[in-house]
Amino acid sequence: MQLLIKNVRIVLPSSRWHGRQVDIFIENGTVTLIEPELDVPAEQVFDAGGAFLSPGFVDVGTTVGDPGFEHREDFESVTEAAAAGGFTAIACLPNTNPAIHSKPEVKYVRNQARNNLVDFLPIGAVSVDCAGKDIAELYDMRAAGAVAFSDGKKQIQSSALMLRALLYVQPFDGVVLNQPLDANMARGGQMHEGVTSTSMGLRGIPALAEELMVQRDIYLAEYSNSRLHLLNISCKGSVELVRKAKAAGLKVTASVPAMNLACTDSDLEEFDVNYKVMPPLRSEEDRQALKEGLLDGTIDFITSNHTPLDPEAKDLEFPFADFGAIGLETAFPLAAQSFPDADAEFFVEKLSLAPRRLLGLPVPELEAGAPADFTIFSPSENWILHADQIRSRSKNTPFTGQTLKGKVLGVVRRNKALLSR
Repeated sequence: MQLLIKNVRIVLPSSRWHGRQVDIFIENGTVTLIEPELDVPAEQVFDAGGAFLSPGFVDVGTTVGDPGFEHREDFESVTEAAAAGGFTAIACLPNTNPAIHSKPEVKYVRNQARNNLVDFLPIGAVSVDCAGKDIAELYDMRAAGAVAFSDGKKQIQSSALMLRALLYVQPFDGVVLNQPLDANMARGGQMHEGVTSTSMGLRGIPALAEELMVQRDIYLAEYSNSRLHLLNISCKGSVELVRKAKAAGLKVTASVPAMNLACTDSDLEEFDVNYKVMPPLRSEEDRQALKEGLLDGTIDFITSNHTPLDPEAKDLEFPFADFGAIGLETAFPLAAQSFPDADAEFFVEKLSLAPRRLLGLPVPELEAGAPADFTIFSPSENWILHADQIRSRSKNTPFTGQTLKGKVLGVVRRNKALLSR
């Protein structure tokens, strides 16, 4: 493949090209030339029109249906969805059938990434079958390529299991991810507990159900002196707890779903099941606290919280519909709309660099001779999400037909590219 990308502005503080508009020539998956202006023959020429180019975005905590739920999402469809959303790598949750809980499953996921446009990074299960009882083979999974450990959508309820996992990964500087929620307190809840849930007659999920688990996990991280990532926090109290933990020097990081930055519980007033997600959309006060947490570094990065669901699980009466929405293709525009005054460097930090630091991934160099791995994006460009343009196999999103601000124009990784205008 010979690809000439013209008129892109580099966003990578460590690069000598940072902030400059350049042309880039890629041949056989390698950056061959970077200059302010290039006139070389190429099989494909893409004019970015002054859009930004950065190291490829990385999503942490993507739900992929393979193996076991391929009717919701398989590796081919998630590749297309991720690339359309600007992601050149996704860290996959272990909630498959069978779960990613041993070396063979980790190797299976890694093998799907060979020569693929999007890299698949398996997150190994903390417990066998993600059942929350017996600890899984963490060391073997790490040796096979697992980048982190979590029970994914099944929050780790047992304090003993969580502590054991933190202690186990501490010697090799591994990281345990937990999406904090006290399941007993949240049981039966349909949405955020507040004025809106009361007016709708739905049982709520209190913010306290998340905050209690955040505090528990922080205590365990302090006790074990191990790395903890609080995946997809959603409320003001959680932000404050993480802020205190970081100030105390603990090895604690956190992330937030893009949808929780852009939406609140009031969006559920029409009983649209596609707004029924986990963690739940919370109050405007919570949303503002999440935004402030991202801006001051309390929250490290943004996730897509991509959760594909088939109509049999989603297109039901509100109390019976499963939690979740697809998010890979809308994560960047929702982030851009939530931070209209942010510069491009902010989005690169929160969608590419910070996730890479968590997982110990190298930052792709934007220099001649380096492998191609980058995203082209425009925070100000408007576009409409048409139903027939959704790349995910599942279509459970509330944003179909809406005008979104912030568009990914393409991704390039090694010898493959997906580019669009």
